[in-house]
Order: sequence, then structure tokens, then C-alpha cells
Amino acid sequence: MLAFKSEEQSQLQLVEREEIEDEDDLFEAIDKLISHGINAGDVKKLQDAGIYTCNGLMMHTKKSLTGIKGLSEAKVDKICEAAEKIVNYGYITGSDALLRRKAVVRVTTGSLALDELLGGGIETSAITEAFGEFRSGKTQLAHTLCVSTQLPTSMKGGNGKVAYIDTEGTFRPDRIVPIAERFGMDAGAVLDNIIYARAYTYEHQYNLLLGLAAKMSEEPFRLLIVDSVIALFRVDFTGRGELAERQQKLAQMLSRLTKIAEEFNVAVYMTNQVIADPGGGVFISDPKKPAGGHVLAHAATIRLMFRKGKGEQRVCKVFDAPNLPEAEAVFQITPGGIADAKD
Repeated sequence: MLAFKSEEQSQLQLVEREEIEDEDDLFEAIDKLISHGINAGDVKKLQDAGIYTCNGLMMHTKKSLTGIKGLSEAKVDKICEAAEKIVNYGYITGSDALLRRKAVVRVTTGSLALDELLGGGIETSAITEAFGEFRSGKTQLAHTLCVSTQLPTSMKGGNGKVAYIDTEGTFRPDRIVPIAERFGMDAGAVLDNIIYARAYTYEHQYNLLLGLAAKMSEEPFRLLIVDSVIALFRVDFTGRGELAERQQKLAQMLSRLTKIAEEFNVAVYMTNQVIADPGGGVFISDPKKPAGGHVLAHAATIRLMFRKGKGEQRVCKVFDAPNLPEAEAVFQITPGGIADAKD
């Protein structure tokens, strides 16, 4: 339920959640297992472990499921067999895949030029990574998306709530107010539709993701922001010989993000830091590359490179994407958030 300013009164006006065509086909509630002969107590154990949909269940290995207290191998086999009857987890035709893509929602960035670059905006069921130096606009876009995600789909929004995991202490609720006013929305209601958590360790960051499943299974979330995705891993793994463990833990967290995006049809927007790139070439004055290595590169669906332009202008380049050409767009940071650059 999302709120907008009323011209006649200052009280919050609630807008009914719009139904996204074919979205119900994306996930089935884990409760449906009960009608297929699974004990209600075992379903509750799955929910306590953060599994709330049959699709989410099928994203877990049997090894991880048997690690849940009270679930034996025999029970897990029975549960998975029941889930496979509810959810088609096998092959589908290309036509069916295209039909499922209709459920994807694209959320406006606030800039027409940037939206055009991205094929309409930040898309759901995918991970969009933005990397670049500090003050290149990554977090400013995150704040703008906090508001634009709550717009109706008819206004290029997602008509859903936002979850924000902050690892660097950069979220500013007061920044949301002028952005909400720009879009004609009630700032208080917009802030109420954002759930926020400050993470201090990589373990805390991962556990916050586990707790999101319960909320997303009950409420209409459309965006998850992680700002930034790599910061705590670079702090918590500093010793020699820890790189392999760091990458393994990072891969587990990124896998969780992928599952959240696809299971609940939410857009995952994560920011990333950059590191010096000695192999960048002698013709590049200050070569940089995104942190996280190949593990992060393979996890992100769409990779965007941000850099500073003139004044408040910023440049976004499509660094890697399965369906977008390599191109650039210029945008501007304004008091009302991300907007088109002025000539």
C-alpha cells in the first residue's frame, strides 16, 4: 500500500497495489505443501529457516535442507517431491520463458536518458551492480530508487516497498524528503515503506538477507538495495591467505541475492567499490576496476560503471549486460534526486 499527497487534505491517501500480470506464476506459497501431504510442523521448520515459497525451496540443495533441525533425508525427499508437483522446475519452451518475462517490472531512475540506456529502468528479477569512485552517483541513485520504486507502474514505478541494507552508513532519510516531493509523493508515507538495516559485519549482512524472505512473502516489495556489497568483506577478511574464504562467503551472499531477486520478482540494486588496476594500460591516467573479482562479476546481471562529469553531472556506462549494448548516458544529481543533465 503506497501513499501520495492529496490536493484536498494532508492525510495519507493509500493506493491499492496493482496486480502484475503473470506474477502469481513466479512463486507459490510453501503452505501449499500441506495439501500435498507434508506435515504442517515440517512446513513451519522450513519457514523458520527462511524458506517461504516452493520456488525458494527448490533453490536449496538437499544437503542444506537436511541441515535444518528436525528434517531427515527421508522427509526432505518427500518435501522436494511434493514441491516439484507444484512448481515446474524443469524445462520450459522459449515462448513460455518470454511470457514469464512479462512479469518483469522496470523502475525509473528519474532520468529519461539513463532509463533509455537501461532499456526502461532498473529491472526486477535481476541484479544491477553500479561501481565507481566515491561521489560518482551510486548512492544518489539508490536514494532516488527508494522513491521511484513506490510509484505506480503507470508512472514507471514498481508500486512496491523497498529494503535497504547499508554497510557504509550512507543512507540519509532526510535525503528522501525532497526526492519524494519532486515526484509528488508524501514523504512520511514513502519513508514508512522503506525498511532499513545497518550492517556491521559480513555475517550480519548475510543474516539480514535471510530475514527478508518472511517480509517479502507477506508484503509487496519491489526493490532491495545493498550499499555497498563488498565493503564489509574487504574489512573482515584482511589477512594473508583469507582471499579464498572471502570469495567463498561472498559467493554465498551473492547467490542469496540472486534467489531473492528471482523468487520474489524484486530488483536488486547493489553498489560496489573500485580498486586500482595496474594492468589497466599506460594510456589510462588512473585505471580502476570493480572490487570482488570474478565471483561478483558473474553474479551481477547488469554491470554499470559510474564516473564523475562536469559539476553535478555524472556518466553511466553499460559495462556488461545480456541484453543491452555498450553505451553511455549523462545524468545529473539534483536536490530532487537523479535527473536528466542540463545543457
